[in-house]
Amino acid sequence: MRILLDYRPALRQRTGIGEYAHELARAVVASATSVPDTRTDLVLFSSSWKDRLDPHVIPGAHVVDRVIPNQALNLAWHRLGWPPVELLARGHFDVVHSCHPLLIPTRRAAQVVTIADLDFLDHPERTVREIRRDYPTLAAAHARRADHVVAISETTARETHERLGVPLDRITVCTPGAPEWVRRVDEPARGCVLFLGTLDARKNLDVLLEAYERVLARVGQAPPLVLAGKHTDDTRTILARASQGALAGHVEMPGYVDDATRQALYRRALVFVMPSHTEGFGMPVLEAMTVGVPVVVAERGALLEVAPAGVGRHFDPGSADQLAEILVQLLSDRTARDQMRDAGWRQAERFSWRASAQQLKAAWQRAIAHKASHG
Repeated sequence: MRILLDYRPALRQRTGIGEYAHELARAVVASATSVPDTRTDLVLFSSSWKDRLDPHVIPGAHVVDRVIPNQALNLAWHRLGWPPVELLARGHFDVVHSCHPLLIPTRRAAQVVTIADLDFLDHPERTVREIRRDYPTLAAAHARRADHVVAISETTARETHERLGVPLDRITVCTPGAPEWVRRVDEPARGCVLFLGTLDARKNLDVLLEAYERVLARVGQAPPLVLAGKHTDDTRTILARASQGALAGHVEMPGYVDDATRQALYRRALVFVMPSHTEGFGMPVLEAMTVGVPVVVAERGALLEVAPAGVGRHFDPGSADQLAEILVQLLSDRTARDQMRDAGWRQAERFSWRASAQQLKAAWQRAIAHKASHG
C-alpha cells in the first residue's frame, strides 16, 4: 500500500491529534520494517507558509512539504473539493488519510478520515474559527462519503455511528498507545498535582482551580498545582485567576513542554487530573498511568474508557466540591495512591502503538476494498 497521511497537526507543537498522528506514523513505519511482506509506503504530507517539516522526522517515511498557507488550503479543500492532493504531492496513492473529520480531495485514492470527538457539534464555541466554520456543517456528509473512518475510542466510534450516520462496518477503532517509558516506583518527596493538555475552555480548568483552592484551605503544605500545555486565547483568563487570591504563588503554568519535560512532570506528580467537559480519548491520562501516577478524571466522554472504575477516580465535571474531596483524600493516603498506581500500570498495558498500527493498516485495507466495490 502507498499511503498519504496528513501530518500537518504534528508539524509544530504536537498536542492531541498531532501526537496521535506522529506516534501512529512511527509505529506504521516500524511494523513495515519488521514485516517486509506487509510493507506500507508512508508519505507524510505537510503544508505551511512558514513552518517546514524535517524530512527525517520519521526515518523510513517519505515527506512532502509544500509552501502553502494552511488556512487557504483547507478552505479550498473543504469548500471547493479542490485541488486533488495528487497535484500537490505529485504521486499516486492507494489511500489518502485525513487526520480530522473532513476529506482530502483525491483523484482515485480511497479516502479515510479520523474522528477524535464530536464536541464541535454541541459546543462550537470551544473551538477555533476554522473548525466553527466547517466542521458542524460538513463533518457528517464527509464522514459518510469516506471509504472508512478511524475513531480514536469506542466512545467516539459509537457517537460517529449514532450522530453522523456512518455504518459500523466502516468504522475502525484505533486507540492511542502507551509510551515506552520506565515506570516510577517511588514518589517524589514533594510532588505536585498535575494537569497536562491544551489550556482551553473544553478542559474545564476553572473547576480544577476552584477545587484546588479548596484543597489549599484543607491540606497543610499542599503540593503546587501545575497546569502544563499549549496556551490559547482562553489562557489569559486562566492565568489571571491562578495568580490572584489564595491561589497566588501555588499554581505553575510552564506552557507547552517538550517530550523530556513532559515525562519529568509526570514523574514529579502525586496525582494527575483531567477535568475536561469531554475527551475523545485523553492521551495524558494514559501517559500518567504508564509512569505510575494516580489519575482523577471527569465522568465524560472516553475518559471512563481509558481510566475505568477501579483504575481512576471519577467526578462530576461541574462539581468543584467533589473534585476537591477526591484530591484531599488522595493527597493524604499513600496506600490509596499505591493501589491506583498498580491498577494504572495494568490498564496502560492494554494499549500499544504496535497494536494501533495494525488496526490502522486494517482500516486502510478496508478503505481500499470499499473503494473498489463502490467505484
